[in-house]
Amino acid sequence: MNVLPSPLHLIGRARDAIDVFAIGRVFSMALSPTETGFSPKDYDVDPHTGFFPPEPLPALPSRFSIWENSLKEAQEVLFLSENKSERALAKQTVGEQWRAGVRSWPVLDTSVLNDNIRYLQKAHMVLAFILHFYAHSIPVKEGESIRIPRSIAVPLVAVSYELGIAPVLTFADTVLWNWELIDASKPLEVENIRYVNLLSGSETERAFYTVSAAVELKGVEMLQMIESFMNLPNVTDSTSTVKINRDLVQLKVVVDELTDIFNSVRDSVDPTEFYWKCRPWWTGGSSATPNGQPKWIFEGVPDYAKLDLAGPSAGQSTVMHALDVFLDVDHKLQHHHRTPAPSDNNKKADTGFMERMRRYMPGPHRVYLQRIGAVSCSVRECARITPSLKEPYNAVVAALKRLRDFHIRIACIYVITKTNSTPPPDCGIDLDQGKPSEDYGRGTGGNHVSSLLKAGRDATHRTILAPDA
Repeated sequence: MNVLPSPLHLIGRARDAIDVFAIGRVFSMALSPTETGFSPKDYDVDPHTGFFPPEPLPALPSRFSIWENSLKEAQEVLFLSENKSERALAKQTVGEQWRAGVRSWPVLDTSVLNDNIRYLQKAHMVLAFILHFYAHSIPVKEGESIRIPRSIAVPLVAVSYELGIAPVLTFADTVLWNWELIDASKPLEVENIRYVNLLSGSETERAFYTVSAAVELKGVEMLQMIESFMNLPNVTDSTSTVKINRDLVQLKVVVDELTDIFNSVRDSVDPTEFYWKCRPWWTGGSSATPNGQPKWIFEGVPDYAKLDLAGPSAGQSTVMHALDVFLDVDHKLQHHHRTPAPSDNNKKADTGFMERMRRYMPGPHRVYLQRIGAVSCSVRECARITPSLKEPYNAVVAALKRLRDFHIRIACIYVITKTNSTPPPDCGIDLDQGKPSEDYGRGTGGNHVSSLLKAGRDATHRTILAPDA
């Protein structure tokens, strides 16, 4: 087997390898921290496009064209395995030919890509989309594992190691890397990008990615304020206090605008299509089958059962994590003095979800979050000890809490109320044969939607400083 020269002894310790990605290759790819202060560029964060690369990802070198060509073909011939519509049944033979072709590929050596972060990102995106196309289109009996061919599994794990990201489809693959410019002479703006790769082939999926992009690009303004705070020589002097006050007032405006963007999802994303046509494709392979076997078996990869394979989730958006870290929102319930005390439901929720979702981010972005969370005096602490900052700080947190209230309502519309709905006829899903998967009622990262979002909302509310703090 043409195994890649990446350190496979680390990949063999898959979970350990993934957890240490951020302190390995990511710093040798272009991340030499500045000596003069905090610079987001050190973490592959662009000053104008944030966590988006500043330009569309390039085509891979010609030796990898088999991957890119196959991804294009998949979008024409593959359907969800549960889809028994006339159109899907007519494509079954060509779909199996596609999967047989993937199984016949050689295991390509990706080490030639290791010195170019954009090539690595493109390889990850292409392979991760192929992974989900393969896993969700192949017919399997209930309770059986799905074997992912080594032609996909081995190079995907290898490029994931280099990038410090989970070897599965992620938010970065679907939103940050999966676009082209409509007009190449104009800059990267939400009105000037078109999403290229779609699993469901529906405009609902494309619209969902576009709304997510609008959130990311609006968030660039927040990142600029965070950078400004990080580079203040003294956060408690009068000049700095005036600057922080002004930025907090503007940050509240930005968070309100993010809520408006969230609200716009109802104008372009159809709830029924989203639930039945799009979400099943995003489901990952992290759960186990009834017999205790992993849902997805990565051939040629040691300790594959320890890989992070939950699939893409909005919870993997680094820009929203950055806002939480900056404001010091306690999702893990570690600050026991904050009020009101967590409810029983809060305590039962997955308090480690947000931290776990960081493993699905590119390694440099994860290190960025660690860096802004390691300040000696957080903006919350500045507001606690500086009376003039308490009101604008609390206003930002209250705005974020309102955003999360709205997120819960959106989740009700798009997920919770749809769990007992009837799929549209063109989905080809026969409920008489049983619901395709319990994952339909979960978030795309595998979590229980309602309890998780409410816990996040309540953690945000507890971040507000009491008048006597």
